[in-house]
Amino acid sequence: MSDPGLRFSESSSLVSHALSLIEEKPRHTSKIAGRVFGLSNGPPGLAARLVFELLAEDHRVEVDGDGVWRLASAPSSAERRLDAVTFAVVDVETTGIPVSKGGRIIEIALAEVRGGVIRDEFTTLVNPDRPVPRWVSGLTGISGEMVADAPRFRDICDDLRERLEGRVFVAHNAAYDWAYLSAEIQRARMMIPNGPRLCTVRLARKALPGLHRRGLDSLARYYGIEIDGRHRAWGDARATALVLIRLLAEAERGGVEHWMELQSWLSARPKRRRRRRGLG
Repeated sequence: MSDPGLRFSESSSLVSHALSLIEEKPRHTSKIAGRVFGLSNGPPGLAARLVFELLAEDHRVEVDGDGVWRLASAPSSAERRLDAVTFAVVDVETTGIPVSKGGRIIEIALAEVRGGVIRDEFTTLVNPDRPVPRWVSGLTGISGEMVADAPRFRDICDDLRERLEGRVFVAHNAAYDWAYLSAEIQRARMMIPNGPRLCTVRLARKALPGLHRRGLDSLARYYGIEIDGRHRAWGDARATALVLIRLLAEAERGGVEHWMELQSWLSARPKRRRRRRGLG
């Protein structure tokens, strides 16, 4: 009898399905096996083996002695040192239409940063199922012909969610990229990953108060970073990741070492100088 072990290409969507079940509430091994593998009436040993093979090495979940799986308890924010936090730095290129009016992603890139180093990178064009406006093609170099044979977002959604889970979402003007990304995930009928978000514009405003321009080009020039592929998701994501590394170093030099301290530091308002009233 052949080994029923899971190949990576098969397991990716199964992991996402299992995680979505565990996110709803803790689940017993048998329940996961029934919902994910359809083994509600199968041999208990086989069900346990498949579930453990699927999830045992996944740091996002944990199982107790009774075989109940739940989301792994993360250390409190105050205990997480910045050099131990994993950041998912994202950039998207879009059809140029607001999300509320049906704007879609045509390219997405993600750079994983931890300990001051880019650890992994991911990028792909995305078929938006609609024309790419001429002015968008002029800005990005991405044409309708280029995305015609690209995967649709639903085809890459599982992989992206795994790359975002347990990470801090980072982007330059994070609200913009997050709006498009979360809309695409919802459209793919997947659960939006939970987790904190960090904007490098906001971080630059705090770390570099004397710098008047905080666009990506300005920050790249300030730190001597060359952007290879401006207005392409892969070029902008990598540049933003390098900017993030330097901004976090600025924060650490100011005594900010933990995630909670960074949040407090970003939220603190500058103290206003009190005017002295003249005498007489």
